[in-house]
Amino acid sequence: MQILVNTDHNIHGSAKLVEHVEAEVSSALERFGDRLTRVEVHLSDENADREVGEDKRCVMEARGAGAAPVAVTHHAGSVEDAFTGAAHKLAHLLDSKFTKAANHKGAETIRRMAADTGLV
Repeated sequence: MQILVNTDHNIHGSAKLVEHVEAEVSSALERFGDRLTRVEVHLSDENADREVGEDKRCVMEARGAGAAPVAVTHHAGSVEDAFTGAAHKLAHLLDSKFTKAANHKGAETIRRMAADTGLV
């Protein structure tokens, strides 16, 4: 899984920040690692230098192999809180997406059953 970190001109994208974000994304999404090809993290400060409420934004987009990309957004008062909130949202979204794909209406799909039994 490739992890790309982008910041706007109001947030200093230091090597330390990039390493921290990459480590946290890897940890939060490790159970989906074989299904994801790329995760993009976009950090921005919507109000520049003014301290006005929840002006830090994190958008995370995950691209799966052969699947449409999914994205989440989280606003918070700090970059760390925005990033953490977005990571939790994305993990929950991917868990829901992949669980539904594997268990249609609470049971295994015919395709999945056929593949597991070797009938395909």
